Amino acid sequence: MYITHKKIRGAVLLLLCALCVALGAAAQDRDTTLERRIDEVTVTAARAPRRLTATVPVQVVSGEAIRTLGLQNMADAVRRFAGTTVRDYGGIGGMKTVSVRSLGAHHTAIGYDGVAVSNCQAGQIDIGRLSLDNVALLTLSVGQEEDLLQSARMAASAAVLSIRTEVPHFTANRRYSLQAHLRAGSFGMVNPYVRVAARTSERTTLSLDGNLLRADGVYPFTLVNGRERTREKRYNSDILAWHSEANLYRTDDRSDLNVKAYAFRSERGLPGSVILYRTGNDERLWDVNAFLQAAYRRRLSDRWTMQAQVKYNYSWNKYEDTDPKYEGGRQTDLNTQNEYYASVAARFRPTDALTLSLAEDGAVNTLHNNINHNPAPVRLTSLTALRARYRLGPVTASGTLLATYITEHVQNGDRPDDRRRITPALSLTYHPSPILDLNVRALYKKTFRTPTFNDLYYLRLGNTGLRPELADEYNMGLTWSIAPDSFDPITLTVDGYYNEVRDKIVAFPSTYVWKMANFGRVRITGLDASVGTGVALTASVHLSLNASYTYQRAIDVTDAKAKNYREQIPYTPRHSGSGSVAVSTPWVDAAYTLVAVSDRYFMSQNLPENRINGYAEHTLALSRTFRLRRGAELRLQAECTNLTDEQYDIIKYYPMPGRAFRATVAIRI
Repeated sequence: MYITHKKIRGAVLLLLCALCVALGAAAQDRDTTLERRIDEVTVTAARAPRRLTATVPVQVVSGEAIRTLGLQNMADAVRRFAGTTVRDYGGIGGMKTVSVRSLGAHHTAIGYDGVAVSNCQAGQIDIGRLSLDNVALLTLSVGQEEDLLQSARMAASAAVLSIRTEVPHFTANRRYSLQAHLRAGSFGMVNPYVRVAARTSERTTLSLDGNLLRADGVYPFTLVNGRERTREKRYNSDILAWHSEANLYRTDDRSDLNVKAYAFRSERGLPGSVILYRTGNDERLWDVNAFLQAAYRRRLSDRWTMQAQVKYNYSWNKYEDTDPKYEGGRQTDLNTQNEYYASVAARFRPTDALTLSLAEDGAVNTLHNNINHNPAPVRLTSLTALRARYRLGPVTASGTLLATYITEHVQNGDRPDDRRRITPALSLTYHPSPILDLNVRALYKKTFRTPTFNDLYYLRLGNTGLRPELADEYNMGLTWSIAPDSFDPITLTVDGYYNEVRDKIVAFPSTYVWKMANFGRVRITGLDASVGTGVALTASVHLSLNASYTYQRAIDVTDAKAKNYREQIPYTPRHSGSGSVAVSTPWVDAAYTLVAVSDRYFMSQNLPENRINGYAEHTLALSRTFRLRRGAELRLQAECTNLTDEQYDIIKYYPMPGRAFRATVAIRI
C-alpha cells in the first residue's frame, strides 16, 4: 500500500470525525449513575507522571491500555508515541531499537523500575527482549524525567523510555495472588506466563514471574523482481526465549525498597535481508542476560528525601554464521559484558517554591570476546547531576548540570583519551490562566553519547580516536485540557522542536577498509501532536479515542558539495501517526489501532530507487472479562494484527509478517 501524507491526514480526519460523533452522542441527557458492589482490594500502583503540566514532553500508556489494544510487544507499544521511530528487522525474534526525534537509538535511555538498562558494547537496547506481560506503566520523556530524585545516568540521554512493572495487589483476606495466561497465535507462537505473589507481612511482598516464548517464525511474503512476483516464505526467524524475575517489595510510611533478580535466555534465528535467488540465512544468535538490582528511597523529613541504587549486570551473547566464505565454513563471535553500578541521590526542599537535588553515579564496565588481540577494555564512568526546580506563580523552571568523566584501560592496543564534559539542560512551563487548563512549555538540552566498545575496538572497524557525538535539543510546545459535561477530559498536546547532531559517528570508507569516524551533521525540525478523550455513551458503554501525529524533516548538512546535502536521512519518514478507538461494554470490549508511516529512504540519496513505500498497519482486538468468586477474574482475548494483510518493510529487504491472529486465556486470583 502506498502511503502519502494526504492519506495520513485522511486517517487523522477520520479519527476526528469519530470524536465529533462521540461528542454529539454525549450531548444527550442521560443518567450515567451505576451502582455496583465489588470486593475490597488493596492496590499499589506506579504513579503516572504529570503529563500535561510537566516542563518536558511526556507520553504515557498504561498496562491496562496495552492489554485492551492488543499490543503484542514493546515495539508495538512504543510506536504509538509521537516522535518515535522503531527499527524492526522483521520476524518475531528480530532486533527492535527506538530512536526519538531522529536523534538515534544511542541517545535513548531505557529505565526498568527506575534503574537504567545499559549496553556498553553496542550502545543501543533491543526493546524486543523486554516483555509487556507485567508492565504497569510505559512512559516516554523527551529531555529527562520530571522527577528530580533520579540517578544521574537517567539525565544523560536525550530521551528516556521508562518501564514500570506491576506491583502485586491482593483481594481482601488473601495473602497471595496468582496471574497466569496462555497465548497462542500465527507462525507457531506459544507464550505461557505465570506470576505468583505472597504478602509475607503488612509491608512486605514477594513475587516470582516467568514466561516462555516459542515461535517458528515462518511466514509468507511476496518477492518482487521487476514485473515478476513470486510467493516465498521467511525462514530462520524462529525464537525460543524464557524470562524469569523475582521481586521483593517493602513499603512503609517513609520508605520504599525494591530488590529485583532478573534472568533472560534466548536462541533466535537472524533471517537476514531478502535478495534475489537467496531468501534464506544461516545466522544464529544466543543471548544470556542476568542482573540483580536494588532501589531504596526514604523520606528523611518533610524537606529531605534520599535514594540509593545498586546493580550488577551480566550479559553474554554468541553469534554464529555458517557460510563457505569463512575459513572452516563457520564464523563464531563470543562476547561477555559485566557492569557494576551504584547511584546515590538526595532531594532537598529549602522552601515550598524551590527544590534541589544532587545525584552521583559510578559504573565499571568490562568486555571480553574471542577476537584476536582482544583489547579487553575496562571503562570507569562517573556522572554527577545537580538539578533544581523553582516555582514562581504560574511559572515553573527546571535546570540540570551534568558532569561526566570517563576513563578506559585496555590490555592490548591503544586506548582513547579521558573524557570530561559538563552539559546543561533547562526547561520551563507557564500556566497563563487559572481558569483555562493551558500550559506553555520550553526545553533546551545538550547531550553527548560516548563511543561504544564496538565503535572503539571492533576488529578493523574500530577507532580509538573517536570524539563523542554531540546533540542539542530545542522544544516549544503547549498542552490544553477541557472537561465538558459527560466527558473524560479532552487533552491536546502540540510540540515543535529543532535538534542538531554534530560529530555523528558513522562507518566511513578509508583506503582499504571501512572505519568508524566522526563524519556527520544532521538538522532535525519536527512537530508532535496528540489528542485524546473518552465518553460514556450509556451507563455501561464507554468510548475512548486517542490519536498522535509526527512531522519530521531530518536532513544531512555534513557536506554542501555532497549529492545528499539537505536530503532526508535514511529510515526517517516525513509523516507518521497512530490512532486508537476502544469501546467498553458489558458484553465485550473492542479496540482498533492504526499505525501509519509515509515513504522513507534506505540510502542517503533521496532517489526513487532508494525509496521504501509507506504503510498502514491495522490491529483489531476483542476481549471479555468474567468476574468469578472471591474477586478472581477470567479474561478471554482475540487479536488480529495487520488486518489488511499488507506487505511492508520497516528496514529495506526485511519483510514484516502479514495478517496474524492471536488468542489469550488469562486468569487472576
